[in-house]
Amino acid sequence: MPQMGVSVAEGTIVAWRKRVGDWIEADEPIVEISTDKVETEIPSPASGRVAEILVEVGETVDVGVLLARIDSDARPGEAHVDEGPASEVIGHRSEVIEKDGNGHAPPISPVVRRMADEHGVDLSQVEGSGRRGRVTKKDLLAFLGDKPDTQHPTPETPAAEPALHSESPYREEEPAPAAATGSQELSVMRRQIGAHMVRSLQTAAHCTTVVEADMSAIEAARGKLSYLPFVARATIAALREYPMLNATLEGDRLTVHDEVNLGIAVSLGEDGLIVPVVKNAHELSHEGLATRIKDLAVRARSKKLTPDEVSGGTFTITNPGAFGALLATPIINQPQVAILDLEAVTKRPVVVNGDSIAIRPMTYLCMSWDHRALDGAVAAQFLSAVRRHIEGFDG
Repeated sequence: MPQMGVSVAEGTIVAWRKRVGDWIEADEPIVEISTDKVETEIPSPASGRVAEILVEVGETVDVGVLLARIDSDARPGEAHVDEGPASEVIGHRSEVIEKDGNGHAPPISPVVRRMADEHGVDLSQVEGSGRRGRVTKKDLLAFLGDKPDTQHPTPETPAAEPALHSESPYREEEPAPAAATGSQELSVMRRQIGAHMVRSLQTAAHCTTVVEADMSAIEAARGKLSYLPFVARATIAALREYPMLNATLEGDRLTVHDEVNLGIAVSLGEDGLIVPVVKNAHELSHEGLATRIKDLAVRARSKKLTPDEVSGGTFTITNPGAFGALLATPIINQPQVAILDLEAVTKRPVVVNGDSIAIRPMTYLCMSWDHRALDGAVAAQFLSAVRRHIEGFDG
């Protein structure tokens, strides 16, 4: 298990991209790993043939644990076993692997193999429609002629299987069911997020402060850009005025950072969320921030982030307002001391110039902060500074 950041001690295997007997090139993704900070693909350290997989999907192991062995002396195209079925060790158990015409094992997911075993189906008799002739779950269900019943948990098909199928690296694009029924196992990332949030609530003395901001100046200047990079730029300026917010608290040690490494929460839909970090964000304009945030979000959703890109944050912004939310109390991203929540920008009547009423694009800036490190006065002053920079934006 590779080191996935200085504060990460363990990782969970989400999916193997290769099977025992498959050929793999150096730097080609071999395994997908999830931690409480990132879900990412790990490249192979060398070219060769996968000789052994030691840790199965769903297992959580410490950093430094051996995950697999690669035979770097093997050559491409050479058969790695005799013709016909052969016994291979996969994750502490022995099973028979069917070979295709090139001497490789067809990439059949564990769920499909388990279902076939339960129903006594010889997979060589099932016509596969997947990549490289893979027999998919849909193919097996069609072969069994039992698709409606197998969509629901039964004693023969446990509820955990649909969750395992959704984690498969070979999953096909299928529409989500119209309505969920029965129990369902949480994904690895969902469990990691939950553990991280509970730990934060048990660690920090959470408080929330809210101010309202007029977004007229940004509305006039943003063009096709979202509000987020402008608010990020205003936040960075305010952090320079109140550096106690650009800090991390670990135990009794508070570290105030010179560099602003800005975490941006990115929604992954039903898969959860992740917080990539814009390193040295204080050196970027709002245009530069927009470019970096977009790049990180795209790579986060395609699982192309590196461990370094999700570690070392000093302050975080989350943006549920993009989905229409008006108020929230976000949970602090440990070990940081505060997190800013950008809510929806909506037009509403406000008092301007003392006694006049006008329609303005307004938003609420909600910030959760750690009372162990800060007091309410500093939190309010910081948020007022963020609002000042937003309302005074001049390009």
